[in-house]
Amino acid sequence: MPTKVYKALADPTRRKILQLLRERDMTAGELADHFDSAKPTLSRHFSVLREADLIQGDKDGNYVRYRLNVSVLEEALLAMLETFKIDVGERDEELA
Repeated sequence: MPTKVYKALADPTRRKILQLLRERDMTAGELADHFDSAKPTLSRHFSVLREADLIQGDKDGNYVRYRLNVSVLEEALLAMLETFKIDVGERDEELA
């Protein structure tokens, strides 16, 4: 799973999709309004994010409504911090 998550996070368009979904759930069309990319390209981005389990899509009539899967994102970020031995608590104290 971590490899798929990191691959998904590597692309700036996918990171922007996650940022948008952090604000609220959105349909594919609502998300597409924020990009100049063609719909098939965005569809592929949605697919990569779904495969990494970073987003979930539910059919809502004729639309697919996406939502952020925060727990998977948190797990990936915590694993990355652990891998690089980054202690966020110590970092906060240094900044104070």
